[in-house]
Amino acid sequence: MTVPDEDKGCGVTLDDLARMRENYTMAGLDETQLAGDWVTQFDRWLGQAVQGGVTEPNAMVLSTAGRAGAPTTRTVLAKAVDERGVVFYTNYTSAKSHDLEENPWAAVTFPWFQLQRQIHVRGPVHRVDEAESLTYWKTRPRSSQIGAWSSPQSAVVAGRDELDRLEKHILEQFGEEQEVPLPPHWGGWRIEPVAVEFWQGRTGRMHDRLRYRLVDGRWLIERLAP
Repeated sequence: MTVPDEDKGCGVTLDDLARMRENYTMAGLDETQLAGDWVTQFDRWLGQAVQGGVTEPNAMVLSTAGRAGAPTTRTVLAKAVDERGVVFYTNYTSAKSHDLEENPWAAVTFPWFQLQRQIHVRGPVHRVDEAESLTYWKTRPRSSQIGAWSSPQSAVVAGRDELDRLEKHILEQFGEEQEVPLPPHWGGWRIEPVAVEFWQGRTGRMHDRLRYRLVDGRWLIERLAP
């Protein structure tokens, strides 16, 4: 994929937004097609997303809100999904972590546009225990480990030169061979779902929306109007 030349533009303007439209015709989603639990259904769709060539299928749009209730979104990567929930990792001093400390609820969306699908997950969150974070940390590329130590995530910095200086300092601190330890300010968050919606685009915007909703310890399956 080539990045467009900003000076030349691409012939599309803001005036074209209202006319942009895709007709979703790839598939439907019926209750009889759903797995008995959301994790199995997620695993099934994830496999199809990988097979279908979805770019970064574990990428999800994370929504948080702090004490004041103002929402913020950003894209993060899911690094574990099981019956306990959805896990992502970040700096605990970041803006998203500050939001989650003040208001421990989150929602994420997996936008699998190539398959005309989305998955929405919503629920309370808590920090992943240190042992689990460490297990994942050891699988990260060394450059990503260095980056986690180097970046004061979400803080205002003077420029790119400052980030390069911080990274150089950490590289000098740990050298080329020393194992990079888990930072005390870094780890995982787990979203414990109370609702998981599987969305399949359909013609005429009559989309299929099937939701698993947790009620008194049991998962109910419901169809939502598009």
